[in-house]
Amino acid sequence: MAQEVIAHLKSEPQPGRVIFDAGALTQWDSKLLTFLITLQAYCRQAQIPSEIEGLPAGAQKLLELARAVPERAGDRREAGRESFLTRTGAAVFDYFSGAREFVRFIGESFIALVRFLSGRAYYQRSDLLLFIQEAGAEALPIVTLISILIGLIFAFVGAVQLVLFGAQIFVANLVAIAIVRVMGAVMVAVIMAGRTGAAYAAQIGTMQLNEEIDALKTLGISPMEFLVLPRMLALILMMPMLCLYADLMGIAGGLLVGVGMLDLGWAEYINQTRASINLTNLFIGLFHALVFGVLIALAGCLRGMQCGRSASAVGDATTSAVVTSIVSIVLATAIITVICNVLGI
Repeated sequence: MAQEVIAHLKSEPQPGRVIFDAGALTQWDSKLLTFLITLQAYCRQAQIPSEIEGLPAGAQKLLELARAVPERAGDRREAGRESFLTRTGAAVFDYFSGAREFVRFIGESFIALVRFLSGRAYYQRSDLLLFIQEAGAEALPIVTLISILIGLIFAFVGAVQLVLFGAQIFVANLVAIAIVRVMGAVMVAVIMAGRTGAAYAAQIGTMQLNEEIDALKTLGISPMEFLVLPRMLALILMMPMLCLYADLMGIAGGLLVGVGMLDLGWAEYINQTRASINLTNLFIGLFHALVFGVLIALAGCLRGMQCGRSASAVGDATTSAVVTSIVSIVLATAIITVICNVLGI
């Protein structure tokens, strides 16, 4: 609307004076002020006198307040698109800044763990027991479902090829080694990343939003010990146990396919499974689970600590925690697999 009036003022001949008449105006809001400020700015630029005596008294006072404090240089954002090099440099800087913060967070977590082992860490034992329950017993239903389905899928996919050679008995070997050595731990880690890691990020992010973490620092309580340490200990303790349980459920899923579809006997399948598994594979799987537990706890708590002071920031922190956890899980799996290959185990 203001642009239409300005276009009319630009027409020839140029008016000598602008007078505002609000006699028929019954109600007004902030849109009127925006219109008046824009129009007056043009009048000053074009050196056209303007009279505001015909405006409501409240509008006149607000216009005077708006003119009382001049606009600071640089406050108005310039419309424009940043160059590719600028955006690339900012992205690289943000990446290295995030990596540095992640390393610092790992160091602080390690210090908190050392203080726990020396008996000097300050945390609530009731919180630790609660987190153990949430990360352990309450996660069993979803771990059971996913592990059985993964065992079924591995057995079915392997059977499609092995049946062609009359070697369907080796479905037991395929399922047992894959589940026990890697996949059991990986599937549990993915479940816990989406379930527990996201919950940690949301909980700590909400505390950051409500300034509860600032209150802990003011009281001299370390957030790393009081908030991060119990969550990390809970996953460190529960992940290997959940991995063992997932291994058992995955093998049970393969057993269902072997007995139900391949006409294998129960005892035959179980004996073949026992023969294919050794302690090396079992310990490698448990080591995977232990590492994944640490990574999930660190990712969830770190994103919660980095959460902004808004409701949407809590959701962003939760999403970022899940993504970071899954990426960390994949990278850790690749690194551990390469190390095991180099060591010949």
